[in-house]
Amino acid sequence: MSRELPPPGGRRRRPDGTPPPPPPRQQPRHRRAMPPEQPPPPPGRPRPLRPDHGLDLFDERSMPPRPVPPQHQPQPPRARRPPEIPPDERPTEVIPVEDIEYYEDDYADEDEYADDFPDEEKAEPEYIEPEDGGDEPPRRRSVGGRLIRWVAALAVIAVIGGGAWYGIQQIFGYDDYPGTGDADVVIEIGQGDSTNAIGAELTTAGVVASGKAFVKASSDNQKVLSLQPGYYAMKTKMSGAAAVAKLTSPDARVGVLQVRAGTQLDDVTQPDGTVTPGVFSLLSKASCAQLNGQSTCVSVDDLRKLAASADLKAMGVPDWAAGDAAKSTDSRRIEGLVAPGVYDVKPGWKADELLGYVLKSSATKIQAASLAASTTVNGQNPYQVLVIASLIEREGVNQDFEKISRVIYNRLATNMRLQLDSTVNYLLDKPVVTTTDADRTRPGPYNTYLNAGLPPTPIGSPSSDAIKAALQPADGNWVFFVKCEKNGLSCFASTAAEHQQNITLAKQRGAY
Repeated sequence: MSRELPPPGGRRRRPDGTPPPPPPRQQPRHRRAMPPEQPPPPPGRPRPLRPDHGLDLFDERSMPPRPVPPQHQPQPPRARRPPEIPPDERPTEVIPVEDIEYYEDDYADEDEYADDFPDEEKAEPEYIEPEDGGDEPPRRRSVGGRLIRWVAALAVIAVIGGGAWYGIQQIFGYDDYPGTGDADVVIEIGQGDSTNAIGAELTTAGVVASGKAFVKASSDNQKVLSLQPGYYAMKTKMSGAAAVAKLTSPDARVGVLQVRAGTQLDDVTQPDGTVTPGVFSLLSKASCAQLNGQSTCVSVDDLRKLAASADLKAMGVPDWAAGDAAKSTDSRRIEGLVAPGVYDVKPGWKADELLGYVLKSSATKIQAASLAASTTVNGQNPYQVLVIASLIEREGVNQDFEKISRVIYNRLATNMRLQLDSTVNYLLDKPVVTTTDADRTRPGPYNTYLNAGLPPTPIGSPSSDAIKAALQPADGNWVFFVKCEKNGLSCFASTAAEHQQNITLAKQRGAY
């Protein structure tokens, strides 16, 4: 008996002739979950973007439809042809073709939203290449994740920075002594020294363990910035703070010698009995300091003996003054060669070091006042001009310097004795400008009432103003002057009669 074969892929009928029920439709393994059905958008409104787009891009579907040429009009969908089924050679029951149900699972992924929109309203999807060329869409970074990463990075930086600071302190830290010092020592601060330079000097002298210890301790002390150049008594092995406190104390600076204009070598007794110290006494005091229980003072007698016997050129006296000054055999030969000013001498120096430093420094000051070997004024050599300057300094006030200078030059030009009280009182160690008859008749090389010409040496330390007046005297024919004002101003005269009138006027005014 021959039976007709069923079509390929068909199912056998039941014995009663009815077709079996269709098998349940299974979900393909690779098919994604279908989104919930959405109602179709109302007509005239733009369709929403597909939910899986996830891109904030311009959607052409939101724009009004553009006219499409006829050749590009959408064509009605073609009916799908069932796949051709190869003949089955196995004998089986014939099943009519119209009873076979076809399942198109292989095409299910073609458009998973095919049922959402009608075919005539579908648009071709636009594919955008990812920036990194990968297949996966870009992932959104979590704000919390970024914050955690920043906090972690800052923590790492803090740890590294703390370790670096600790290492710097270990490598570049500074040493510092703990105490207030041991032995006495003298250090020198130069002109314009910075805090770092002072710290370096203290370190070299063993005062502080390191310059940084002093710099750190002095950062809040403004007195350090106003330190004057000179010598300071300190101690070794001081802490930075102790060194700052000691250095800025009033008694720290030592070795200060201040010579005022008109000061002479020996002390002068004032009319009230007080004593004005001379250059020798001032220099001896400046040399004094107590270092480690011992005094560094150089006595006045040692200085005076040295001034009377030392080689003046070797001591720093200018050549144009050394020859004339050497004619004297006592200590007064260096009178006038110590210029007014402030000198810094180091306690502990010997007598020759002290006096030599002062004379060399004075020579620089005197030459700075334009007094040099080539100087000549009205036939007077530079040393004689220095003597005249000392007379001007002792006889009047600054306003009268140039006139007094002219009186001296006018008298010298006519071989007229100077008759100056200051020269007579110089040997008497008196500061007054008046003399008695007994004083004026006392013989001596400095008595200009008895001797014509200049005294053998200056009678004091002339200022630069007095030297300038000696170099440039005022114009006039005066040969007399007398103090006629209480403020020290003098009255000048060309004749003896005028001079006598000025003396009477001075007594009336109580000038002397």
